[in-house]
Amino acid sequence: MLGNFRYHNATTLYFGEDSLQYLNDELQKYGQTVQLIYGGGSIKKNGVYDAVTAILKANGKTIVEDGGVMPNPTVDKLREGVAIARANQVDLLLAVGGGSCCDYAKAVSVSIYCDEDPWDKYFVRFEEPTCKVVPVGCVLTMAGTGSEMNGGSVITNHQEKLKIGHVFGDDVMPKFSILNPRFTMSLPKRQMVAGIYDIFNHICEQYFSGEDDNVSDDLAEALMRSVVRNSLVANEDPQNYEARSNIMWAATWALNTLISRGKAGDWRVHMLGQAAGAYTDATHGMTLAAVSLPYYRYILPYGVKKFARFATRVWDVCPDGKTEGELAEAGLAAMENWMKTLGLAMDLRSLGATEEMIEGIADATFNLDAGYKALTRDEVVQILKASL
Repeated sequence: MLGNFRYHNATTLYFGEDSLQYLNDELQKYGQTVQLIYGGGSIKKNGVYDAVTAILKANGKTIVEDGGVMPNPTVDKLREGVAIARANQVDLLLAVGGGSCCDYAKAVSVSIYCDEDPWDKYFVRFEEPTCKVVPVGCVLTMAGTGSEMNGGSVITNHQEKLKIGHVFGDDVMPKFSILNPRFTMSLPKRQMVAGIYDIFNHICEQYFSGEDDNVSDDLAEALMRSVVRNSLVANEDPQNYEARSNIMWAATWALNTLISRGKAGDWRVHMLGQAAGAYTDATHGMTLAAVSLPYYRYILPYGVKKFARFATRVWDVCPDGKTEGELAEAGLAAMENWMKTLGLAMDLRSLGATEEMIEGIADATFNLDAGYKALTRDEVVQILKASL
């Protein structure tokens, strides 16, 4: 392990089929009024809404509803949620849904008492909150983003065609998160596999940097193998509790800052995918899938040693008689076969992107210096064209 680092995680997790009961304990720590945040209404069909509101009412809480959070939460929705919170002087933001609801709740939490435009302050200037932050709790219904145990929040501005993430500090992380794998089982299969790829790519973004002997890489490889193994089971049988529970737990550990310790990280796939998502409004995990292989094949010569290790340790590629380059290519081929088996989007065109959008997507792609190669804008365009 090279360098120096800090590790702390402020979120309490409750995991398992009986985990929702612990909401009773957590509610005792907060005030009267709870802003209940959820998406398009699926929780009202699968019984989660009734279960959560019953607990809120049993604890004497005043419920303020904030539904309609979209898969890619917008700045307009953020402003709507802030107005609701201010009007009702809410004490707790309870997100019941997937990562988008959790992301949105965190953005609302830092904006309620902010006297500036939250989009400009947090997502353009990347400043930290200097105002009171309203606490967030999560009841997770989809595995993927890891938002239940980190400070990340991604917001889309359709007018400016930008989709930007800000990773806030400990004060903004959910105070508690409830993870019941049963709550994820009513998801459409396409959403399940998109979430699975989001998990896998979160690990890749941290893994593909550095060449030192790093415990974080060993942990990352174990997580990737678990995601691959359990994804194949869940793809055949989405109701397999063991597979879905393992996927849910892996999602949390993929992005709760543990495996990033001692790592520079890359995050280029996310920058490309989020920029494409701002133009297409496509599902996040699918945009990541569409750009991943063109990007990894482009940077492979600059990080060939790690890609060769990825092949042998994650995909069990036999090294006998192969050069590092051949091993690396074989690993990406194995990854591609797995992605196709899951039914992931393998190109941006299938998600609604066109040749005419490429220049705009390139302009909206944040230029990061981490990873194995800093890209020029022309190289970003080249990778995006290869992703079509």
